Amino acid sequence: MTEPMLRLAVVIGSVRKGRLGPTVANWFAGEARAFGRYEVDTIDLRELPLPMIMPAWGEETPAEAAPHERELSSRLAAADAIVVVTPEYNHSFPAALKNAIDWTREEWFGKPVGLISYGGQGGGIRAAEQLRQVFPEMHAMTVRDALSFHNASNVFGEGGRPKDEEAAARAAKGLLGQLDWWAEALRTARDRRPYGS
Repeated sequence: MTEPMLRLAVVIGSVRKGRLGPTVANWFAGEARAFGRYEVDTIDLRELPLPMIMPAWGEETPAEAAPHERELSSRLAAADAIVVVTPEYNHSFPAALKNAIDWTREEWFGKPVGLISYGGQGGGIRAAEQLRQVFPEMHAMTVRDALSFHNASNVFGEGGRPKDEEAAARAAKGLLGQLDWWAEALRTARDRRPYGS
């Protein structure tokens, strides 16, 4: 019997002009599709802007933010696994990414999260490590393996492909394999009993 496909959301965490995030995310989305287990939804936070001022608990979302909040919520909720693609800004991850996480909550419950970081010499590792502290509070778990692109502007060549495609594909396959195991296990658990019940 063929296993049902897993739904993977790939979140582009930077909204800055000139960002490398879409290049990294689109390459990884292609690797995920080639892996053969994933239906991939790439979520670009630049296309779903949310205000930094959030409504108080119980208050309605402002009208201008409501469509973006609903779309982000529904796309994250539909995912069996989520990969966050983040640069490192000032030894941390972007404010737009933290804001998007803060606007959501239950959408992350009981799901595995993969981390892909990029940056200068540090490869965005500090951003990824800080996210490892955030996601347990969202009742999500980060998988061990992660991808980190050091001096990332030199890593990706023409056409948005890594210059060392073999090494990058091998690293992506490792992350996708861990997400596959955890996503299937946690989806089965959520189907048997909703998380937090």
